[in-house]
Amino acid sequence: MTTAASPRVAAVAPGPPGAPLLGNLPELRRDRIRIFLDAADTYGDVVRFQFGPGPGRTAHLLRHPDHIKHVFVDAADRFTKQTPGVREVRALLGDGLLTSEGALWKRQRRIAQPAFQKQRIAAFADVMVRAADELVDGWMRRPRPDAPVDVASEMMRLALRIVTETLLGTDVPIDAAATAEALDLILEDVRKGVTRILKIPRGVPTPDNRRFHAAVAVLDREVLRIIEHRRKAPGGGTDLVSMLMAARDPETGEGMTDRQLRDEVMTMFAAGHETTANALAWTFYLLSTHPDVRRRARAEIGRVTEGRLPDFKDLGALDLVGRVFQESMRLYPPAWMISRRAADDDVIGGYSIPSGSLVFLSPYVTHRHPSYWENPEGFDPDRFAGGALARMPRFAYFPFGGGARQCIGSSFAMVEGTLVLATILRRVRLDLVPGQTITPEPGITLRPRGSIQMRVVPEPLPA
Repeated sequence: MTTAASPRVAAVAPGPPGAPLLGNLPELRRDRIRIFLDAADTYGDVVRFQFGPGPGRTAHLLRHPDHIKHVFVDAADRFTKQTPGVREVRALLGDGLLTSEGALWKRQRRIAQPAFQKQRIAAFADVMVRAADELVDGWMRRPRPDAPVDVASEMMRLALRIVTETLLGTDVPIDAAATAEALDLILEDVRKGVTRILKIPRGVPTPDNRRFHAAVAVLDREVLRIIEHRRKAPGGGTDLVSMLMAARDPETGEGMTDRQLRDEVMTMFAAGHETTANALAWTFYLLSTHPDVRRRARAEIGRVTEGRLPDFKDLGALDLVGRVFQESMRLYPPAWMISRRAADDDVIGGYSIPSGSLVFLSPYVTHRHPSYWENPEGFDPDRFAGGALARMPRFAYFPFGGGARQCIGSSFAMVEGTLVLATILRRVRLDLVPGQTITPEPGITLRPRGSIQMRVVPEPLPA
């Protein structure tokens, strides 16, 4: 890997020609996914974009696993999170693990890490399974059980319940409808903000800004009320908020202030429900379009559970179900684009990366790299069988990011995804209603555009 030793002799990376002044920004606003896929296919593993005048508007898409490793691991100190996307979400998340840097991030990560250890996650498995099973109960009790459901919306509702009960506990009810509505509004506003040509400061009282601040106030109210309740509760609880409150920095012995707790809880609350919900929605869509894989997964669930609900101890035996979830996140990674800003001049793949410019690391694009993935657009969970992933370059597959800043909740998400799939599939099939065009909406996360209408077909596995 070439580094910053001689940036002046490095070449300027190739890239698509842009419009005067605005560069590639009009194309980006039309179809973000297509511009990146086409550019990588045309220009290779390092592609240069210009999103307006000035060096701060230059960006490079890095597709090769070695280049991603360079940014995440080898030269991580040369790349910061001072990017337009992080700037937009910081208005909601504050200085949580997703947005903070330096000493603050290291301290918060040390404090939070024990809450995501294996034994802690195992304690939440029953919550995940019970919530998924009760969701199916609700489908069966509808006046018209054969009426379609919007699986994208249903998975959001399920993931919100799971993150609420695991993060906050069950003894402090939140206004789930208002919370979900506020999160939707905020995430849509942030998505638009990343590509706005004219940036209007949050302090300017435009209609959009007023709605944004009102939505943040709703989430603040719910989260701060729960923190206050937990502070007063004797003995604490087993939820993540209680664990974070009780945790201490192993180096200093300090705990979190209420403000730090608010930022971490908000980060886990927003990111933890949105990303997993999208991954599950895409998985049910893929299973419906690949009924042979669904039949095999359901057969595995029947053999493992033998008529009972799945639990944490079943995860090792639910091999195919886990691989289905992995392959779904290869094709539709919830965090589809990760960005960093170069703090110094660098050279990657022989091309100059100027200080102040952005680098884009896209799981969506790299997960389709033809050098590492056979039939990259195909859905094939067996590509992960037999430890195949361990034989590939580390960053050929990175749905949870990587390096020191890999998502702290990655194990939690894999457990949740596998157990939710097993719980629902043991009782029903979800069949895609014909005539729909399902396409991804590349915002902060990779949502389906619109709804995914599916019919719930009761088909319990034999005991």
